Amino acid sequence: MASSQPATSQGKGKIGIIGSGLIGRSWAMIFASAGYNVTMFDIKESQLTGAMADITNQLAELQKSGTLRGALTAEQQRALISVTSDMKEAVTGAFHVQECVPENEELKKKVFSEMEQYADDAAVLCSSVSYIEPSKLFAHLKRRSQFIAAHPTNPPYYCPLVEIIPSPWTEQSVVSRTRTLLEEVGQVPVTVKKEIYGFALNRMQIAIVNEAWRLVADGVMSPEDVDKVFTAGLGMRYAFCGPFEVIHLNAEGIASYLERYGSTIQRVSSTFGPPPAFTGPVYDAIVQDNDAHYPLDKLQEMRGWRDARLVALAKLKKDMEDNKAL
Repeated sequence: MASSQPATSQGKGKIGIIGSGLIGRSWAMIFASAGYNVTMFDIKESQLTGAMADITNQLAELQKSGTLRGALTAEQQRALISVTSDMKEAVTGAFHVQECVPENEELKKKVFSEMEQYADDAAVLCSSVSYIEPSKLFAHLKRRSQFIAAHPTNPPYYCPLVEIIPSPWTEQSVVSRTRTLLEEVGQVPVTVKKEIYGFALNRMQIAIVNEAWRLVADGVMSPEDVDKVFTAGLGMRYAFCGPFEVIHLNAEGIASYLERYGSTIQRVSSTFGPPPAFTGPVYDAIVQDNDAHYPLDKLQEMRGWRDARLVALAKLKKDMEDNKAL
């Protein structure tokens, strides 16, 4: 399958974004930061208007703080992003199309069927799906060899990890082109080599959420203190080291660590119990605690607070990597 990246007077090529929610907006900003023309689709004009206002504000704030990605100014990046309520307009001529509609299997299947009607023969048709195996989403498609999943970490602009998950029918060239594009625009792609529900990131996250919930349910800790275990503990080292790297460094290598603590890990694991039901009194207590600490009418403000810290952390990590290279 040959690459199709038509050059334009304004950018390097066209990318289509299907869906203008938080994920779609992040993808639009990511691709525009690398100089690509982005056309973002949604069925509601009001949704698109709100999305562009949010993108404009985010780009301006990023430029003001000196953390804007890419070599272009906020205004130049904003100029590369256009919107449409016509799916055909968003997909036609795009060499890469990123679907970002809600996590609903039937909705995604319907969107994919429409996408393939208008896509170029060489286009990569990509889903931001979070849990559902690609083989369940792409099986009905006539051009399923062009489809692939690329699940971003939320928020994608500030957390660069992307899981690439090919289906059994995805052409190898689609896998390699997707990975190359993601690396070019500053994301960090990893490949999920075998289909599994929830992929890797969400499976690990759910394991953490389950145990955090059980600690509250069993009266071991408050929801607020559970969060502190991560913000002041695990999150500090996991920002730089993965779980295998952590245990490798916490002893004289992994073999030494498991020799010392392997039986303890097994013993603790045996006490985890079944997955929580996420209902009842514990549900009420955790919801009330979080609503009190993080009011729902302040979520947008708090997302900005979070994103500013993610940008600062990303800058610190980059600076440290650059210094290590020297």
